[in-house]
Amino acid sequence: MVIPIGYLVSVGGAEDKGTDLEKGFIQRDRLQFFELGILKNIINLTKKGKDSSIEVITTASSIPDEVAENYREAFEKLGCNNANHMRIRTRDDAAKPEYIERIKACDCVMLSGGNQLRLSSILGGTELLDILRDRYYNEAFVIAGTSAGAMAMSNTMIYEGNAAAAHLKGEVKITTGLGLMQNVIIDSHFDRRGRFNRLAQAVAGYPGAIGIGLGEDTGVIVTGGTSLKAIGSGSVVIIDGKFIDYNNIADIEFGKPISVENIIVHLMSCGDAYDLQTRKFKGKEIIIKVED
Repeated sequence: MVIPIGYLVSVGGAEDKGTDLEKGFIQRDRLQFFELGILKNIINLTKKGKDSSIEVITTASSIPDEVAENYREAFEKLGCNNANHMRIRTRDDAAKPEYIERIKACDCVMLSGGNQLRLSSILGGTELLDILRDRYYNEAFVIAGTSAGAMAMSNTMIYEGNAAAAHLKGEVKITTGLGLMQNVIIDSHFDRRGRFNRLAQAVAGYPGAIGIGLGEDTGVIVTGGTSLKAIGSGSVVIIDGKFIDYNNIADIEFGKPISVENIIVHLMSCGDAYDLQTRKFKGKEIIIKVED
């Protein structure tokens, strides 16, 4: 097994970007919360800290310029003044020499939210994605993704599925993601949009994969390809299907409710750790240290 040197940061969406600070909501505890939040963790993981170059890729978003500007301003509030926008809308864009050189030179990539199928269909099979994978495995390189950007990180990716009907066979649509993580399935906005059944059905169909449900303003730092550390203000839900006994998903007709026995669920909050290889919850053995 090849162990990656770099870091992945998967975020459930709606991470704190310090917008309340602009409205005059500058109480000391609120300012401290933002300065200890997800985006600050991403900066601290990069090898140059505040001096790092961050490329925001907005391929998934329908409002790329607005999203890129929000991230640029948020990183700037945290002292990082070198966040740039890679406006990749087509596969031809992904092949532009300028973008290839910037991907080779930056310290971190941030994949925005939006539509994860756009990310996989536009970046899949490109030189740009090959460079990202190579740098992740061979350098102290950081790849962060929020919402769609987080969901696309895995090899097995949910691209569609109405939460209200997710208990019915066939309602959860799955395809191949960017392949930065193996044997996991990631879902975002997990609490707010009630997506437990959606991820549970995905795991029932692929019991070898571990489901990772990310709440809003919540994420995981992945170290060494297998060690998860929870960050942010909410919960991370782990769904493990390895010990499933009864599972009717292969035998029932499409549109019928699924039944699954003995699915294992863990809840993680900030500071908790989980090992994907051993499938063990480690609680708060590993504390995430944030430095100025």
